[in-house]
Amino acid sequence: MASGRFSVVYLGAPEGAEAARGVLADGFEVRHPEHTPGAVADALRGADALLDASMKVPIDDRMISESPKLRIISCATTGSDHIARDVLSGRGIPVRTLREDGELLRNITPAAELTFALLLACARRLPAALNAVKRGEWVREDFPGLMLNGRRLGVIGCGRIGGWMARYARAFGMDVVGYDPFLTAFPPDIAPVELEELVETSDAVTVHVHLSDKTRGLVSADLFKRIKPGAIFLNTSRGAVADEAALLAALESGRVSAAGLDVLEGEPDVARHPLRLYAERHDNLLITPHCGGFSPDAVRVVCRRAAEKIRDHLQGAAS
Repeated sequence: MASGRFSVVYLGAPEGAEAARGVLADGFEVRHPEHTPGAVADALRGADALLDASMKVPIDDRMISESPKLRIISCATTGSDHIARDVLSGRGIPVRTLREDGELLRNITPAAELTFALLLACARRLPAALNAVKRGEWVREDFPGLMLNGRRLGVIGCGRIGGWMARYARAFGMDVVGYDPFLTAFPPDIAPVELEELVETSDAVTVHVHLSDKTRGLVSADLFKRIKPGAIFLNTSRGAVADEAALLAALESGRVSAAGLDVLEGEPDVARHPLRLYAERHDNLLITPHCGGFSPDAVRVVCRRAAEKIRDHLQGAAS
């Protein structure tokens, strides 16, 4: 690296690297290592900043300790629970996320769109129906669909993504209720209710909360026992906000008729995850690889913003 240039490690899709380089032009070098712990650790040792649009590689205290030049981590995501904080806090290194950018995020909709696609796929048993036709079968009576019009959607977490889910649901003629203890004013499409009432009365329950000590295990085993019989369950936030063992039991018993997930606890190491193994043998559990927020259009927007935070922080510190 040439003298006087800042080194930035980027993790994420190629589209995001291009966007970051557009912002971090003069005076910066953007490196894009392989998404493995070893490669990331090696790249960070000489880096001034990390721009993380991936969340695939845990950033642990050892990585930070071995990165003496590191001065900022900027995430092109709303979550950052994969980043250890002890060494960062001791050195005063900030972790910036998109949670700071409400106006920017307001019209970033891919995660909500995928969630509603999972709802439709569960309601109409789409994967099973598609696979039946691939086998040469043509029996529509094997795939009765749930009509969403007139049904109730329960939204846990009524912020940006929850608000979009409510708008989509209203367009499909659904009644929408929501639970969010952190909101003082609910979106106009959502009627506030207590969490217990939400799960007991909703035909589909969708979760959109950040993972924290307060939300870990929020959808508990008790709530799964109280969920409306035959309900659809959707989680595209974080695996740990729901009791996954209780979800599996509810699927096995039929209490939950179908589930659509974009997240699993312990991802990306999911080969032996009980829910993934269940999905191999049953068509009422749909799992996607935490791709809800991944759209090249959206990636470019959020990576530009994350890069701007790095540029401003490093150039401000150097001035």
